[in-house]
Amino acid sequence: MSTSDRSQTLRILIGCDTFSPDVNGAARFAERLAAGFVRRGDDVHVVAPSKRVNRTGAFAETIEGERMTVHRWTSWRWYPHDWLRFVLPWRARSYARRLLDQLRPDVIHIQSHIVVGRALAKEGAKRGIRIIATNHVMPENVLDFTLLPERAKRLFVRWGWRDADRVLRRASAITTPTRRAADFLERNTDRRGVLPVSCGLRASDYTADLTPRTRNELVFVGRVTLEKEIDVILRALPRLDPALDVRFTIVGDGDQRKNLEKLAADLGVANRVTFTGRVSDEQLRGHLTAASVFVIASIAELQSIATMEAMASGLPIVAANAMALPHLVDEGENGYLFQPGNDRELADRISRVLALSDADYERMQRASLEAVQAHDIDRTLDTFDALYRGERPEA
Repeated sequence: MSTSDRSQTLRILIGCDTFSPDVNGAARFAERLAAGFVRRGDDVHVVAPSKRVNRTGAFAETIEGERMTVHRWTSWRWYPHDWLRFVLPWRARSYARRLLDQLRPDVIHIQSHIVVGRALAKEGAKRGIRIIATNHVMPENVLDFTLLPERAKRLFVRWGWRDADRVLRRASAITTPTRRAADFLERNTDRRGVLPVSCGLRASDYTADLTPRTRNELVFVGRVTLEKEIDVILRALPRLDPALDVRFTIVGDGDQRKNLEKLAADLGVANRVTFTGRVSDEQLRGHLTAASVFVIASIAELQSIATMEAMASGLPIVAANAMALPHLVDEGENGYLFQPGNDRELADRISRVLALSDADYERMQRASLEAVQAHDIDRTLDTFDALYRGERPEA
């Protein structure tokens, strides 16, 4: 097949350790990627853990409105985590061998180096199949679920990066969502030339309300887990001027919900905080449109699709100055950054946004809408189309 002939469709195999119905950035990216290439006419197959034991097979599933084949491999629940499931490594290798011999894809795009991605990369390399790898994982992010003592955690991180390197070296191209994430990967492994490629989104799927505000509502969207540091946002609420009557909506669910509900009660702000639990995409977009400010205190974001969704909804952003979040916030233009963990500074930044005149607030909204255009999903698909065909992506 000519690498420059886009009239020829590709058979693409996307390998995921987390995928629908999971709710997280890596899963959302894989879903949009798969659906995007289905719309372009390619033959897309996805490998992902099953949601039930002893459920291995190929299933026609609708993902992001598109029908595709999802190969579900028998998986097991990781009980320290609230939803994570994993495929047994020795079974994954066996599943990968059978699937690759049957499917014969043109390219394999792995979304992690953990189990599914590792098996597909190893077996794919043996068969001379082009492998593209996107890294969504930092070993540091999974420490809360390892049950390891502190000293062992440090050893785990060093082992985790060496282990990632052993898998990623099989790829002909490696991408991460941002330049900062790419630099982080290069510092911790022997990989070089890592490409920053935005996870992307279709901004037209979101609605911005540019009319003057009638209430002050903060919103966070994402998993309710330790790494998101939602407690920092809750601690900032009592520091805000009571006259502002600020409400806070937490859209999502996770293992920290009960702890955060208790913290909100202890801080005396429970009557101003709403936990929605898991919601539909339509409901999620509605919460973003209705809000005044998107707030995120996480210190472990490799990009943050939720923040981009908020920008596409015309929201000013107040974010922790950590990992990739500064890439999405132009200080004073579409929002503000604060020192991670500093709830006093966070309260100050929120107050600055809420104190803006209607004209200045709208200017900040429009800055978010403009900035998110750089993350258009079609640019992302064009880049991966080139990588899949063995080409150098256009700058």
